[in-house]
Amino acid sequence: MPEIKVTPLGAGQDVGRSCILVSIGGKNIMLDCGMHMGYNDDRRFPDFSYVTQNGRLTDFLDCVIISHFHLDHCGALPYMSEMVGYDGPIYMTHPTKAICPILLEDFRKITVDKKGETNFFTSQMIKDCMKKVVPLNLHQTVQVDDELEIKAYYAGHVLGAAMVQIKVGSESVVYTGDYNMTPDRHLGAAWIDKCRPDILISESTYATTIRDSKRCRERDFLKKVHESIERGGKVLIPVFALGRAQELCILLETFWERMNLKAPIYFSTGLTEKANHYYKLFITWTNQKIRKTFVQRNMFEFKHIKAFDRSYADNPGPMVVFATPGMLHAGQSLQIFKKWAGNEKNMVIMPGYCVQGTIGHKILNGQRKLEMEGRATLDVKLQVEYMSFSAHADAKGIMQLIRMAEPRNMLLVHGEAAKMEFLKGKIEQEFNIDCYMPANGETVTVTTNPSVPVDISLNLLKREMVLGGPLPDPKKPRAMHGTLIMKENSLRLVSSEQALKELGLNEHQLRFTCRVHLQDPHSDNDTLHRVYTHLKSVLKGYTVQHLPDGTVMVESIVVKVSSSAEDASMKVLLLSWSYQDEDLGSFLSTLLKKGLPAGLC
Repeated sequence: MPEIKVTPLGAGQDVGRSCILVSIGGKNIMLDCGMHMGYNDDRRFPDFSYVTQNGRLTDFLDCVIISHFHLDHCGALPYMSEMVGYDGPIYMTHPTKAICPILLEDFRKITVDKKGETNFFTSQMIKDCMKKVVPLNLHQTVQVDDELEIKAYYAGHVLGAAMVQIKVGSESVVYTGDYNMTPDRHLGAAWIDKCRPDILISESTYATTIRDSKRCRERDFLKKVHESIERGGKVLIPVFALGRAQELCILLETFWERMNLKAPIYFSTGLTEKANHYYKLFITWTNQKIRKTFVQRNMFEFKHIKAFDRSYADNPGPMVVFATPGMLHAGQSLQIFKKWAGNEKNMVIMPGYCVQGTIGHKILNGQRKLEMEGRATLDVKLQVEYMSFSAHADAKGIMQLIRMAEPRNMLLVHGEAAKMEFLKGKIEQEFNIDCYMPANGETVTVTTNPSVPVDISLNLLKREMVLGGPLPDPKKPRAMHGTLIMKENSLRLVSSEQALKELGLNEHQLRFTCRVHLQDPHSDNDTLHRVYTHLKSVLKGYTVQHLPDGTVMVESIVVKVSSSAEDASMKVLLLSWSYQDEDLGSFLSTLLKKGLPAGLC
């Protein structure tokens, strides 16, 4: 039996370093190639030696697909393609292709230029890697080779994020990357059609969370920021340059305008300009409201939010600063946090998920003394708030996607083991399908039952309807009688009349015959009449006729009687029927073999 194999090299019972290997129909595909924010050693990248111990990855992979530009999904790409060695196609959407190299370069600067790390990719490697990228459009089927095809669906989450369907013959896998099932202020909700894949590989970051209403969270966020500003405090909001940043900027910009507030709002990093440029460029990827208002004004040109300079961090008085990155593991957000951590008037609001090992994760877990580089200790006195504006699907959203796609099997990645275990039980119970949650390096093998798609002619369907058959229902299989025609690798089921016409053939009648020996002392005519009476009493719902030519007919079945030459009391019943009445013919022959009831006139 054919089978599909899935092996996570990263994000198996873990968040970060997403990288999943899929083997389907003899093809090998790598889904995402991310890095782990919680590690600074070899563990930050996926273990590519699992694919091959020596030699380039090109010989083992048919293609690489990147779901979106977050570094935990694309951060290891230049390392994989330029340092380990891969020359094949890398697929991603147009916005991801535009934004990915900027984030990679920004990350390289922090890691190499500021921290002085070696064994890391160079700026030139990022450029060379991006030359291998093939851009994807939504809902466009891309033929990777003669057998392998891929198709992208809108995932919400961040600008350009996509879910991908991978298909080889009749086998298919859908990989969600990160997705969001609820629309927000600047992006729409994820969507996929009822594609019924053999496996749906889904993220499960918030496997056990069901979020409260977004409006309540937004009100709470604005209230906390406002209170902090009123008492003269500084508010730090660590974000990644694209995604939640734009979402919260739109929220604060509207609030500042409405409340006529004067405290400055800043956004750090030069990425802001570029970020807003890409939102303008890829406006079709945003939600309907933004596209509509874009004609009058650009939602991403802010009146109250200004570019941040690092000297501003020491300015007196209240301020709000959006700084990158979002998990406080490096960069400007960490620098500002160190400066403001000692004052209880200040506040840090963490709007998204933080990976284990990052400062963000530590302070969210209540750590008040942090060991920094060089053994220095940092006392955390500022207020720490967590408000999930994360653009990941919650448990309800994951279940909603399963209902949409109707997969035959489910596989969870990008989540924490205990939470995954809980969701796995829920999925298996509600949908009655197998759900897997492999650890990194563990392979899941799913046996598939490939179905062969057949087109049915409209005439045949109409005929079924006329005959009183129920309307076609994909969930209730039923038998259809027709002729199967195969032309250029496609199959069609048509009526026999249409098949004869198309193929230029003459019709031949195929009939089955059967002889039944019966002991009966009466004349042939009397025996025939007795057979007719018997069948009439047994076959209540059928048309039974005694014809003048000395035969009995039941539907298309003909019954004749003759006497044996040796013994006149031994009658031979000759039964003949067409293939359509095969079941009824078999039933009659069995019935008559039992003889006629005594006392039958």
